[in-house]
Amino acid sequence: MAQSADPQNEVHVSLVDTRTDVERLRAEMAEQSAALESAPAGLVLAWAAERFGDDLAISCSFQDAVLIDIATAVVPGIEVVFLDTGSHFPETLEYVETVRARYDLNLTVTHPVAGAEDWPCGSAQCCEFRKVRPLKEALAGKEAWVTGLKRVDAPTRRDTPIVSYEDSWEMVKINPLAAWTDADIAGYAADHDLPEHPLVAQGYLSIGCAPTTRPVRLGEDPRAGRWSGSDKVECGLHV
Repeated sequence: MAQSADPQNEVHVSLVDTRTDVERLRAEMAEQSAALESAPAGLVLAWAAERFGDDLAISCSFQDAVLIDIATAVVPGIEVVFLDTGSHFPETLEYVETVRARYDLNLTVTHPVAGAEDWPCGSAQCCEFRKVRPLKEALAGKEAWVTGLKRVDAPTRRDTPIVSYEDSWEMVKINPLAAWTDADIAGYAADHDLPEHPLVAQGYLSIGCAPTTRPVRLGEDPRAGRWSGSDKVECGLHV
């Protein structure tokens, strides 16, 4: 009788194959990102839908409706994930419902995982339990996710690619609006008569959880109202 294969060798081969597949995917996405650098957001989403099919979802903060407007026109019925942290402004939750009704969204709403209440709002652990882990659960089984990240948002985002393979998420991240400016967002919203988040008129130019968000003062950076008084600039989803 032939001797059975060494289990250790089998595991080793499997891991090598996995690493090889990841490197191929990483290279493919880097090449595709370069090819799509100057492409309209709709074309980026059309490519994503063709490449990943139903294994594609959007995560949306609902600060505005630009990404959703473009995505639902190109990929009707695409799953949209909203992270309900339990600490949003009432106006944000109202805005979510406004946008949901306008586009008849295929909306998934996540909630904080157990233990979230043990951490102070704004801490890294709070964001981990209210945003990062819930999103990972919502995206389980997907191959790619779409975000509204823009390079102008923060210094930490200035090199945001259009497409990349994310090791920490073990999936592809697609950022169709990466090259857009705040003026591009405002112009698109005006041209397409998109609903505006009610807090924008009150000076909230970057809107997160209520306890850690304030209106922006004249001359301040749009994200200055987030985690004001601390050196925090990211919630953990995009680092």
